[in-house]
Amino acid sequence: MATRIRLQRHGKKGKPIYHIVVADQRAKRDGRFIQKLGTYNPNVNPANINLDFNAALEWIMKGAQPSDTCRAILSYKGVMLKKHLLVGVSKGALTEADAEKKFNAWIEQKEKSIEKKQERLEKDKEAKKKEILKAEKIKKEERAKAAEETTAAEETPAEEAPAEEAPAAEEAPAAE
Repeated sequence: MATRIRLQRHGKKGKPIYHIVVADQRAKRDGRFIQKLGTYNPNVNPANINLDFNAALEWIMKGAQPSDTCRAILSYKGVMLKKHLLVGVSKGALTEADAEKKFNAWIEQKEKSIEKKQERLEKDKEAKKKEILKAEKIKKEERAKAAEETTAAEETPAEEAPAEEAPAAEEAPAAE
């Protein structure tokens, strides 16, 4: 039985949420699965990924093939790097301590980059908010200025118009 690590679609139309599952490759997309490894929510920025790291690593080491999207998710979370390091340890290229040291350094660097991205998104959000408030303030000032002009025009007496206006020229009946 060939197993795949893939996504199962859940959620409502236009707002998908995916479950990361291990399933027989012949099973339907949203059908029977062997084990649920986590969830993936692409609707937020940055995407929210909850993953059982040890279970995913165990399935990868057993030979389960991830789909392209799941491979990207597993790489993002470090499962594929951990597998690579463990294979290196089993072949004798690395020691267990070196592998753990490299993995922990990668995890720290990854957390810093995610933190920087979140800070940048917050700054962009605040800048956008300030820009909107500035535009609203300008619009409000324009409205107040226009209101002052109309009230000033109403208060100033209009030039005295002649008491009676000249009667409009009567139209002659159309000749047929």
